[in-house]
Amino acid sequence: MIALRSGATGSSPPDGRPTAGAEPGSDDLEEFYAAHVHGLTLQLYAYTGDLGTAQEVVQEAFCRALPRWSRIRLYDDPAAWIRRVAWNLATSRWRRARSALEFARRHRETHVDGPGPDRVALVAALAQLPANHRRVVVLHHLADLPIADIAQQVGVPEGTVRVWLHRGRTALLEDHRTERPNV
Repeated sequence: MIALRSGATGSSPPDGRPTAGAEPGSDDLEEFYAAHVHGLTLQLYAYTGDLGTAQEVVQEAFCRALPRWSRIRLYDDPAAWIRRVAWNLATSRWRRARSALEFARRHRETHVDGPGPDRVALVAALAQLPANHRRVVVLHHLADLPIADIAQQVGVPEGTVRVWLHRGRTALLEDHRTERPNV
């Protein structure tokens, strides 16, 4: 909030301390503030939809005008300068809020449904296989790697990969038949 002295005389208070607005022309700013703060706040309230934000940006605009007041008061329409600064501040706040929402939307934790019964059954069946058999079955059928690539990755001959793949498939088929005897 802008603290402006209420007296328009330009003199110091009785205790001799200078007042906050004792610069030359500060009386003009006090009068200007009193005359325009409510209208500008209403305009910014209509723009932002939030009275608190409107009050903050208008007050910030007046605060930014204070050190420049000797120049601004000579403009044809000093209220236009204050209004432009307040609108720019409101727009900057809106952009920052929009960016924060977009960031939160991109980085929020998404919840997905748990695995279906087929996936649970597949994971359980794969868990029953020896590690080497499970690895080649997963690499061949889920990662779509050819036998030669699997052999290179695992570091064994291609024939060994074929044997492990056959044994893994056979074990999965037997496990599936014991679960569902009709198959």
